[in-house]
Amino acid sequence: MAAAGRQSARPISLAPLTVLELSPPELVACAAGAGYDGVGLRLVRATDEEPLRPTIGDTPMIRETRSRLDDTGLSVLDIEVLRLRPDTVVRDDFGPFLETGAYLGATQVLVTGNDTDHSRLADNFAELGRFARDFGLVPNLEPMPWTDVRDLGEATSILRRCDGREAGMLVDALHYDRTQATLDDLGALPREWIRYVQICDGVFPRPTSLDELRHQGRNARLLPGEGCIDIVAMLQALPCVPVSVEAPVQWRAPAGVRARAALRAARGVVSLADAGRLPLSA
Repeated sequence: MAAAGRQSARPISLAPLTVLELSPPELVACAAGAGYDGVGLRLVRATDEEPLRPTIGDTPMIRETRSRLDDTGLSVLDIEVLRLRPDTVVRDDFGPFLETGAYLGATQVLVTGNDTDHSRLADNFAELGRFARDFGLVPNLEPMPWTDVRDLGEATSILRRCDGREAGMLVDALHYDRTQATLDDLGALPREWIRYVQICDGVFPRPTSLDELRHQGRNARLLPGEGCIDIVAMLQALPCVPVSVEAPVQWRAPAGVRARAALRAARGVVSLADAGRLPLSA
């Protein structure tokens, strides 16, 4: 069946962290029922506390996910999460992941920097861009304050060593706000780097410890428009690209209820942002 209720001028995708209890095929069904245009799929877990699922290669779960994508008409915006570590060997470590993403029809890859040697990290990221191109995928480096690529400035220095056609940067609303980046910082980013954006909201005052930043980022965000982040201005400062809603909230409700609430909230801020967008920034 086709997903119903889509109303956005640009695609809005459901990120896996919003409904992390769901397996990939369950997430596709949830997103379709809620009315999203697409999904992100977590093929490699981010923490040891997450379920270990058979999501790499030609597994029954991956085949079921592909079948549900075909049935619903949803697209896969991105797959996650690849970590660039000191011991990373890109072509040895990431081939099956990228092949699985290509089979599912993904176009983007979410990448984190977990290497204090930024020269080596940049070399690995550039190599990942070249390798991912063979699968029709583009890696996007996401700066996060608890990783070794903490903010837009550090991510920018790494991206400048890469081919912009083969690598990008992912701006997440929470991390953008928590590192106190500015709209001018966003406007200075080369537009070709930005292929999609993640939105949510956050409480004020900002956390002061890495532990609390990490906890809020993974477990205690707010829905877009419900907190202190000026998401409308952030979206207007960036190109008009697809939006991924990454909003793990603390209130207890079934995944479908949370997904629908997140989509309603996202549509509200995206509509405001795009209504006020200058023609030259589109």
